Amino acid sequence: MRLEIHSELENKMSKTISALKEDLASIRAGRANPAMLDRVFVEYYGTSTPLNQIASVTAPEPRLITIQPYDQSALANIEKAILQSDLGVNPSNDGKIIRIIIPQLTEERRKDLIKIVKKTAEDSKIALRNERRNANDKFKKMEKENELTEDELRDAQDEVQKITDKFIKNVDELADKKEQDVMEV
Repeated sequence: MRLEIHSELENKMSKTISALKEDLASIRAGRANPAMLDRVFVEYYGTSTPLNQIASVTAPEPRLITIQPYDQSALANIEKAILQSDLGVNPSNDGKIIRIIIPQLTEERRKDLIKIVKKTAEDSKIALRNERRNANDKFKKMEKENELTEDELRDAQDEVQKITDKFIKNVDELADKKEQDVMEV
């Protein structure tokens, strides 16, 4: 039972790390990255559809993203969705392809992005701590029901803490790497 709870904890924490990676990928660093547009949804035949499902999104140059819609009729809606997003970029449309030139980040914008990175990392740490608390609660309940001794409870909680520390260190490393990307000129 202890192993099941520990493996379930690792599984849930891994999902938290995956979500953090996705969130960090969508935060704009200094260079073009197609993942920036992962959160852009386009109104397509009455349905809100992720941009990457209705168009090919590539970054052929460090400061350029090109979007080639699979269906040309969606071009105007894609452009509108990008303008309405919080990316702060201006798409240019030549009738076949949308090009987005990624401007150089200002120092002020970089500092804002770092605040967002830190907040995202802190939210992930909170989620990890909540998972830790849930696992510890399960072990305390098992002890109350005499399924665990006090020593076994302490060992189980120590293992939960080791797992949590490992994942929090992972969050810190990911956030530091993203901060370096953002500050890179």
